[in-house]
Amino acid sequence: VLIFMDKWFSKNEVYPEDEITYKKAFTIGAFQTIAMIPGVSRSAATIFGGLSQKLSRKVAAEFSFFLAVPTMFAATAKSLYDDRELLLDANISILLFGNVIAFIVAILAIKFFIGFLNKYGFKIFGYYRIIIGLILIVLLASGTDLTIVD
Repeated sequence: VLIFMDKWFSKNEVYPEDEITYKKAFTIGAFQTIAMIPGVSRSAATIFGGLSQKLSRKVAAEFSFFLAVPTMFAATAKSLYDDRELLLDANISILLFGNVIAFIVAILAIKFFIGFLNKYGFKIFGYYRIIIGLILIVLLASGTDLTIVD
């Protein structure tokens, strides 16, 4: 899908952010549910949803990142609820520092990604996923243990 996204949506109109209606936002958000299928990227699904609503690549990608905020907030809140000892006084400063650094890195990554996306499109991400998938298939077929240890 990523390989053909640029071709399918090459004639999209460029809507500024203020023209994203509630209906379009809901439709794009509904595309996010496709990411529950194993192997489907949440951001790719929502960008695809944005493009299907006639947004430009840049606006669709930016909206996809904004749409991730409530999802990540909920996941963080659940993790903190499940492991309440992270909220002890000794951990608060580390948690805050980690969040500030993560926020700065995320802003830089988003800026880089959107610039890269505007210049090169989605095709390279499609090829990347195919290559990584083939490497994983070869590793699994050769009996390599891919278990991730905590």
